[in-house]
Amino acid sequence: MSETNSTLPRRQLGRYLREARESIGMTLVDVSALMEWSKSTLQRLETGQTDRIRTHDITLLGDIYRLTPEEIADLKALAEQASVKSWWQEYGAFISPNFDIYMGMESAAQELTFFHPSAIPGIIQTPAYSRSLDQLYFPKESDEQTCKRIEVRRRRQSVITRRMRPAKAAILLHESAVRTMVGSAKVMAAQLRQIADLSTQPNIELRLLSFRAGLPLGTPMGPFVILDFGSDRRGNSEPTVVYAQSFTGAFFFEKEVDVNRYRNGYEVTRSAALDVRPTRDLLREIAREYERGR
Repeated sequence: MSETNSTLPRRQLGRYLREARESIGMTLVDVSALMEWSKSTLQRLETGQTDRIRTHDITLLGDIYRLTPEEIADLKALAEQASVKSWWQEYGAFISPNFDIYMGMESAAQELTFFHPSAIPGIIQTPAYSRSLDQLYFPKESDEQTCKRIEVRRRRQSVITRRMRPAKAAILLHESAVRTMVGSAKVMAAQLRQIADLSTQPNIELRLLSFRAGLPLGTPMGPFVILDFGSDRRGNSEPTVVYAQSFTGAFFFEKEVDVNRYRNGYEVTRSAALDVRPTRDLLREIAREYERGR
């Protein structure tokens, strides 16, 4: 199966179609009526949430929006890219719809900025750490199903560990994330040694916010990821997205004011965190503590 990411072309296509519609002053209702669609169908297309995109529909929309043949051809090319299946669709039963969208963004991002206050993020988890969490969160699943979930995390890690053009990753963990026991002391020691080793890679910056740093923002923050995509070959820039998680779900933020608030919050918190080398030293020290205590 192709490794191509289909989420980014869908989002780009949707954004171009929305901009074309708005440039001629038409509403979702106006265009939906002409296409004989529901308003929600067009809205899903414009927000990159449509899985099946027919090039015939793109041609019709291009005519409505008075686009040139060259512009329509570019949009059809995006539609064809968006139809290519991604590797994680093999694991559809183990990935929520919201997280499927996130994984498409993660695989296309040039820079990933993580803040995790209470657990190690999936993209840098060891299999044993992942298994310990999944056995608690999905207690009724078989070992085979758990292995599938672990495999998804392992394949996600290639985004930042691959040899060719790995994404840059800035990862900020609270000390509680490395002090909280998951699985066993043996599991924790191996997990901390792995992320300490990962932090030696030139594209990965890992920092710890110690307990002593308090609350730099005056209030706690939940886990989130800032995804930056850079520009394509034509110089078009895909908007930055924030993926924020909670116990009951997750949210995507794209408005500049929201993205800036998360980015500023990250920078303030990062400035209070340990530098990269002291972080690595502390991770290895805590790993030794787990090893002595097991």
